[in-house]
Amino acid sequence: MRQSKTFIPTLKEVPSDATIPSHILMLRTGMVRMVGAGIYSFLPVGYKMIKKVSEIIREEMDAIGAQEFHLPALNPKEIWEETGRVEAFGDTMFHIKNRDYVLAPTHEEIMTFHAKGVVKSYKDLPQIWYQIQTKFRNEPRPRSGVIRGRQFLMKDAYSFDSSFENLDKSYDLHDKAYRKIFDRCGLKYFVVGASSGAMGGSKSEEFMVKSEAGEDTVAYCESCGYAANVEVAASITHGAPAHNDSPAIFEIPTPGVKSIDELCAFLKINEIETAKSRVYISSEKPVLVLMSGNDEVNETKLEAVLGDLRPGHPDELKELTGADAGSIGPVGFKGRIIADVRLKDANKLYSGANKNDYHIGGIDMNRDVPQAEYFDLRTVCSGETCTRCGKNLEVFKAIELGHIFKLGTKYSDAMGANFLDEEGKDHPIVMGSYGIGVERVLACFIEQNNDERGIVWSKALSPFDVHLLGLNMKKEAVAEASEKIYAELKNAGYDVLFDDRLDAQAGFKFNDADLLGAPLQIIVGEKNLQNGNLEVKVRRTGERSLIPLAGLIDFLKTTFDSMPA
Repeated sequence: MRQSKTFIPTLKEVPSDATIPSHILMLRTGMVRMVGAGIYSFLPVGYKMIKKVSEIIREEMDAIGAQEFHLPALNPKEIWEETGRVEAFGDTMFHIKNRDYVLAPTHEEIMTFHAKGVVKSYKDLPQIWYQIQTKFRNEPRPRSGVIRGRQFLMKDAYSFDSSFENLDKSYDLHDKAYRKIFDRCGLKYFVVGASSGAMGGSKSEEFMVKSEAGEDTVAYCESCGYAANVEVAASITHGAPAHNDSPAIFEIPTPGVKSIDELCAFLKINEIETAKSRVYISSEKPVLVLMSGNDEVNETKLEAVLGDLRPGHPDELKELTGADAGSIGPVGFKGRIIADVRLKDANKLYSGANKNDYHIGGIDMNRDVPQAEYFDLRTVCSGETCTRCGKNLEVFKAIELGHIFKLGTKYSDAMGANFLDEEGKDHPIVMGSYGIGVERVLACFIEQNNDERGIVWSKALSPFDVHLLGLNMKKEAVAEASEKIYAELKNAGYDVLFDDRLDAQAGFKFNDADLLGAPLQIIVGEKNLQNGNLEVKVRRTGERSLIPLAGLIDFLKTTFDSMPA
């Protein structure tokens, strides 16, 4: 490709609305342009890389026997209503104005719709179907460029099996395929246990990369490799104190004291001696959730216990407990009480008195809150003990690249997608769901492979193998040599971006080449040509070599071809 005729609108300055490396560099290299919040156009260079990632995905999906579909993004709403996910997605789902159609945020329903129509017998199973298609989600706060947008490209795959044992096999096939995809793309990633969220199902794992730009928080143990999204992560922590003696409860005036920190400062106690109360509404009934000290309620874990829930509104708190937030406690609460396991058997605790500006001391969980049910409800923190190996956990931000789910029969039950077994008995098809964010693969690679000059591409994802720079194309010798080299490189099978711009200065061309980040730069300059030489620069290392003009192709065969993919 000739750079003079290719639309690559590079930028010198950092766009003001971009704050993370991938967003900055995707804009500066002319890969993308924003049309609206969370909506991006992929320009020629960016779209070329989208196709490269997509082809890697296709190759590995086809290798496990998957078959590619192309499903409509515009879906009849009634199909989604069969599974109840119109309500589950809520405002995240885009609705067409006449309300009869929705824009698909994922495609479980449509794939199940097709399976219902064609899968009749166990002989028709297993099946793995996938597509690479545009998805739509009405993100309330789109951010970080293409990492969290309202329109995005996803590879979504679905497995259909006759049993949960066979689902295990399909799940393992996808797990291995995903590792090959991300390895081929040159990503440093890890796999975490996760929540299935609105997708539903049982086992769920996320493929993630560590990044401050991430929207997920992960607990990770470097010692043994344990990793889990904090939505489901567990750790070993010390329980609240259980003393031998347990005096009667007593009421304490605590004017203006609302938070755990304020209570500890007022009473001169440690936060481990306190219990924090939160009120939720589940199935229209109040539930008090009791946590130790400043531990945060993990609402994903809580949902696993209660199902649907929402925090109690301020006006509801006074009606349900007699107090405002900050003065609520378990003693005398009329309703279900759920406590974190750290509080099991604890005594001599302080908590709200269900009366504004008062707290209660001496609470014995076994004596004073006998109805409490205990679950792991807390959000894991850095420095806590790994449940597997006993070493310390690290908690950090991460970007989700892909997510695999064992759906079971959630969708086939809801939509009546059944098959007949060997004995003629009817059973729901057992399903799995497997997604990869195609644009996220590119963004995550850039997050991990950049320097102060620009992107440092690998062979597998780079839009070009070689960036050929003619330093002064107005000089006849440079122009003639550059044109000849361009033709030779193309004939040898290399994908070349030829900077043939007449008016661009050498420094401008060097800066653009480093910004765009092709693995090799071939520099044609008048002085080196006089000696029959060319300069070659390896973008990743900055290493430069002078080579004979006649030996270029042989040099590339030993240099470029031996580079890691």
